[in-house]
Amino acid sequence: MPDVWTHRTVLLNEAVDALSVQPDGHYIDATFGRGGHSRLILSRLGAGGALTVFDKDPQAVAEAQALADARVGIRHEGFAHLADLPVASADGLLMDLGVSSPQIDDPQRGFSFRHDGPLDMRMDPTRGQSVAQWLETADIPTLAEVIREYGEERFAQPIAKAIDRCRQERGPLRTTAELAEVVAGAVKTREPGKDPATRTFQAFRIFINAELEELQQALAASLKVLRPGGRLVVISFHSLEDRIVKQFMAAHAREVVDRRVPFAGPAALRLKLLGRTMPSAVEVGANPRARSAVMRVAQRTDVPA
Repeated sequence: MPDVWTHRTVLLNEAVDALSVQPDGHYIDATFGRGGHSRLILSRLGAGGALTVFDKDPQAVAEAQALADARVGIRHEGFAHLADLPVASADGLLMDLGVSSPQIDDPQRGFSFRHDGPLDMRMDPTRGQSVAQWLETADIPTLAEVIREYGEERFAQPIAKAIDRCRQERGPLRTTAELAEVVAGAVKTREPGKDPATRTFQAFRIFINAELEELQQALAASLKVLRPGGRLVVISFHSLEDRIVKQFMAAHAREVVDRRVPFAGPAALRLKLLGRTMPSAVEVGANPRARSAVMRVAQRTDVPA
């Protein structure tokens, strides 16, 4: 079945401009998605340029293969595998941490409470455990911790108890509609215009895909693969991601003095901060899913170890 869901790339020109693409450079799109950023990068590369793309999603990999461009190297794996690339091999690295619209809008992927479908949420549905499978055995303390930590949900404990009660009375949760109904019954109040299930769905998606752990690994790997002068561009869509990115960039843009060696100079800075960008009002008006995006940019400074 062809993919009929469209995707609008967030901060398209801003992100690719921030990479400062050189015609013969090597760039990495660590989250290919539906290829909006990659296509614009390719349009700015010359015949000697190269682009490496990563994605867990088989549909995204198929989209990348359809580019049929000899300059593109495709890796069907998460961006934690950036560490497998050669040291100082890239002139720029882009991470767009958002879930693509086709993933959200396709009921069979199980990402959204707005469309009933299998309770899956895996970025790569060919590997690992689905949310439905995990929910069969997760105990109340584990459920509450995941919902609280990854969804920043203040009703985490009542939701966890409601999920357990539903399992006892009706059997395992199998669909997104079933989970959304249980959460709605446990959440006493919610911000206007926000579905009660929003935070719980976010939490389960982040947990089942180990998104924050993989982000931390990928950021660490970026220091290895970027050449001096190379740009790191990261687009985040919620506070948990953005906090990790902000703290990582700040930590490596700050002089560190080893107090055990009082006469030694500070360690070389590894990154130079180049700023933060938010979507314009025009972009948010045309694409409401862009409203929470934050783009942070840094430049590699010292020589990788």
